[in-house]
Amino acid sequence: MLIIGAKGFAKEILEVLYQNNVLENIVFYDDLNNNLLEKLFDRFPILKNIEEAENYFKTINNQFTIGIGNPILRKKLYEKFSKVGGVYTSTISPKATIGHFGNKIGNGCNIMTGTVITNGVQIGKGCLINLNCTIGHDTILNEFVELSPGVNVSGNCMIGSYSNIGTNAILLPKITIGSNVIVAAGAVITKNVPDNCMVAGMPAIIKKDY
Repeated sequence: MLIIGAKGFAKEILEVLYQNNVLENIVFYDDLNNNLLEKLFDRFPILKNIEEAENYFKTINNQFTIGIGNPILRKKLYEKFSKVGGVYTSTISPKATIGHFGNKIGNGCNIMTGTVITNGVQIGKGCLINLNCTIGHDTILNEFVELSPGVNVSGNCMIGSYSNIGTNAILLPKITIGSNVIVAAGAVITKNVPDNCMVAGMPAIIKKDY
């Protein structure tokens, strides 16, 4: 598998692959940082351009995942690497607790250690569910939603595409959050949030429109 990114969150993706005993032919990709070594942790090669990635997909393994946050950037990287033959692949920690009934998880999701997902949950393509999040029953996350560590989403919620929910934020039951929304760390969402805004506070209020 090719992990896009070679810093920060990409290293956490590596740990999930280790937990799943999937370390053969792992490589990283970083075409921005010129000061990186040839190998991460003296073991995993770092590819430096899209031609190397395309060759890897053709000759070794066509799977890739995105080890970078930011919903809009993740969408652009998904499109870029899919065009050269990559297959967007989920990485799910075996130390996440996921219910057995009615759940749907899209391609390319990253679901990290300590997460709890109950039943009847739909998670769209490219979502990032970070450490120790909880997602209640009958909740829908649309494409490329990012939940930061410790987010608690109650039952019957809906989060629109490209929204980013900050660390330790709480969504009360039956809340709808629009697309392209930023929820500040620690916010408590007590009522629906429209598209294209930033909210913060306890209870959260709109601080900025885009």
